[in-house]
Amino acid sequence: MIRKKILLLGDFGVGKTSLIRRYIDNTFDDRYLTTIGVKISKKILEIRRIECELIIWDIEGSTPIKKIPKSYMFGAHGAIFVADCNREATIKDLAEHIETFLTVNPKAKYVIAYNKSDLLSAEQKADFPLEENAFLTSAKEGENVNRLFSTLAEEIIQ
Repeated sequence: MIRKKILLLGDFGVGKTSLIRRYIDNTFDDRYLTTIGVKISKKILEIRRIECELIIWDIEGSTPIKKIPKSYMFGAHGAIFVADCNREATIKDLAEHIETFLTVNPKAKYVIAYNKSDLLSAEQKADFPLEENAFLTSAKEGENVNRLFSTLAEEIIQ
């Protein structure tokens, strides 16, 4: 079995913990719980007949005053950058999160989750600009959550 460390990074309140809960336990709780520091979860999956354990680091949200400590990023094989697709500021902050992460892990892979897509209309979803390796996700409804994690795992294993 191979083990791969992945991080969920993004601003405060974008749904990082909810995405992990949906992926690991297939549950959703709309009560907001702030992550302090880091919470680690694990999930075993099979990719190309290789058993892989994802060690998923749920890292506290970034704020303008408090940035994510680079020490959490060391040794990561990949990251999921999460923004709230309804909050423009969280989308704009993605570039800084990605740059900081790649400075520490230049060879790591990443995907982007524009979360809380259940709050968008069908027209807004259709018009939402998505770059490569980016997904509209909804932890509440489960939309693209498994695909998000499996795409990253596939990229890391290649």
